[in-house]
Amino acid sequence: MVLNYIWIGFVLTAFVIGVVRLVFFGDTEVFPAMMASTFDSSKTAFEISLGLTGVLSLWLGIMKIGEKGGVVSAVARALSPVFVRLFPDIPKGHPVSGSIFMNIAANMLGLDNAATPLGLKAMEQLQELNKKKDTASDAMIMFLVLNTSGLTLIPVSILVYRAQMGASQPTDIFVPILLATFFSTLAGIIATSLYQRINLLNRVMLLALGGMCAVVAVVIWGFSRLDSLTMNTVSTSVANILLMCIIVCFIIAGMRKRVNVYDAFIEGAKDGFSTAVRIIPYLVAILVAIGVFRASGAMDWLIQAIEWLVGWLGMDSNFVGALPTALMKPLSGSGARGMMVDAMSTYGADSFVGRLACIFQGSTDTTFYILAVYFGSVGIRHTRHAVTCGLLADLAGIVAAIFIAYMFFG
Repeated sequence: MVLNYIWIGFVLTAFVIGVVRLVFFGDTEVFPAMMASTFDSSKTAFEISLGLTGVLSLWLGIMKIGEKGGVVSAVARALSPVFVRLFPDIPKGHPVSGSIFMNIAANMLGLDNAATPLGLKAMEQLQELNKKKDTASDAMIMFLVLNTSGLTLIPVSILVYRAQMGASQPTDIFVPILLATFFSTLAGIIATSLYQRINLLNRVMLLALGGMCAVVAVVIWGFSRLDSLTMNTVSTSVANILLMCIIVCFIIAGMRKRVNVYDAFIEGAKDGFSTAVRIIPYLVAILVAIGVFRASGAMDWLIQAIEWLVGWLGMDSNFVGALPTALMKPLSGSGARGMMVDAMSTYGADSFVGRLACIFQGSTDTTFYILAVYFGSVGIRHTRHAVTCGLLADLAGIVAAIFIAYMFFG
């Protein structure tokens, strides 16, 4: 229901602004641009789904081997003390706990191509436990918020973009991104727990969250001692080595259990194609609405209004130039990436705005894209508090990014 209102809001707002620009400013190009965006966005949605087909087939096949080999169940048992409290509706030791962990781990390592198939597999398993098939369960919402909060330990792609844009020290935003994304994730967990009345003030959860803080601190300390070239090499190598180790471990586990590994892979891979087809309508819907909203000029007007308000309040408005990246990130990953590159091109890669745009890009994830794809893959229509909690996590990440940027670069 929430996505329905948001979708209608994007389209109607774009139409109203288009009429205003045509009638009052004589802009005859606005409606052709809006219509062109509908076709371009529809094509993009299909291309994304088509591109996901192969990756989905690969990773759902690997996950099927892991399931039959017992690896996923073993991970689920190891995580059960934390997951029982964070996901109280999931039975202790259920395989979905392992799938959720694999997805979160892939996201933390910046392995988007692996994270999406693993996340879709987790959603299918959560749907099996869901009593109301058209309504998001508490466990689904907590899982989605963990995804939309965008916890990332190794933001390789952002570092590469900064290097390409001529930054004197491409890695100088590494620590700020880690801090901002951590606050975003923490806010998402707290907000969702409050909605679902989950008690986080117990020894297990405090130790788990404290452990997360320790891991982030160790990663920050370790990578801060490396130069930019070494950091990029090490982070990329570690991510790919871990990914290959997962594949090999799953295959070995399947062999030990005397599983026909090839047949298990084919069985899982077949699900990848059907999943990719199912998400096409949901992707088309959300991307068309976002495309029309952007083409109408609504995003530009929103930024100008914020800049006026900040100036009227007598606050420093230096951060406003980077806001298009922050506002676009929940809507479109590629759009936010383009905004980030544009900010670095306009203001300079080493400018305050250029650095802040990079921190925005790394602090959260594409909330509406994730909701559309993940919920769409299992036919969820009623999202309950998923959008609210996801956007609260995004807001926390944006606010944290601004304060952290001023602390490091202001």
